[in-house]
Amino acid sequence: MRLVNHERNAMDLRTTPVHLGLGATAKRVEGFAWDPEVLQAYSAAVAADGAEGRMVMIFDGEGLGDHWESHPAGDELVVCLSGSVRVTRDRDGVPDRVLLGPGEATINPAGVWHVVDMEGPTSILSVTATLGTDHRPRTDARPTEPLGTPSPAEAP
Repeated sequence: MRLVNHERNAMDLRTTPVHLGLGATAKRVEGFAWDPEVLQAYSAAVAADGAEGRMVMIFDGEGLGDHWESHPAGDELVVCLSGSVRVTRDRDGVPDRVLLGPGEATINPAGVWHVVDMEGPTSILSVTATLGTDHRPRTDARPTEPLGTPSPAEAP
């Protein structure tokens, strides 16, 4: 995983996210993967951006999300590009749901646990405050135990 400045070529945000950092910088995140070692390397590489750093990425899929997540360092923007997506937030044990169609967006407030369900083939774009992001397995109950996603301070 490496951050690349000023790349002229087109990129696919489905496989190569962009990190938005301090000083209005935008850097390609080459070699990104949803792997604990890569996530730790990413966290360490962007640690200096603190709570201001954001990851921009497109996700394609369908079906129920397999985990809850929370972004304590900042809000997350979720934009439906195609299909239909339902975002459910846990508001003190009460589900708060919003359904999005193409071109519609919602904001998940900082620190609020949420899960994303794609109803049929769907594409979404997210702009996420990644510092300290936590994930918990999806069950029928509200989220309780973190999976231990490392914060940049915990990354090697």
